[in-house]
Amino acid sequence: MSLSNTGSAWTSGSGRLHHQTISIIVENRAGVLARVSTLFARRGFNIISLAVAPTDDEAFSRITIVVDLEETSVEQLTKQLFKLVNVVKITEMTPGESIERELALLSVRCSAPGAPGPSRGEVSDLVRIFGGTIVDVGQEALTVMLAGQPSMLDDFEELLRPYGIIDIQRTGRVALPKLERSTSRRAHRTASEQTERQ
Repeated sequence: MSLSNTGSAWTSGSGRLHHQTISIIVENRAGVLARVSTLFARRGFNIISLAVAPTDDEAFSRITIVVDLEETSVEQLTKQLFKLVNVVKITEMTPGESIERELALLSVRCSAPGAPGPSRGEVSDLVRIFGGTIVDVGQEALTVMLAGQPSMLDDFEELLRPYGIIDIQRTGRVALPKLERSTSRRAHRTASEQTERQ
């Protein structure tokens, strides 16, 4: 087992609640997700979102959980998670050192051509500005899809609310650590030094 701590998302001693993203690699077996979520519930932690999918190795799955935690609770929670037999690796994701994405599907009201109210064109323009996609069209509604940073999805949702959101489904956050770039930087410096010598 190994623990990868990419840094702290809190100000020391603040004691305030913050959304913390935790990535947990577990053995892909029945009942593992229930045991992990039960541990969070027993400790009284509020799970904001939870996403589960197999890794490149079908023997393991990745659970990505966004949870409200105090600074003093992170280390305690990590130790408790490692007590679960099927937990292989835990990574605490911080915004500056990880890539986080989420997908949303929203059904939004819009008027048919010539009818009063927000037109399809207005909604379509907003979808295009955010880089989203229209995935279904009805007589008086559109279903749109957008993938991106959670904060961008929040902004998109708020701007669509005046049109009338009929239904919304968000996948929950997924995250991976940012890739190490120091090797490429060293290679670039070496190539530059060789060019200067020539």
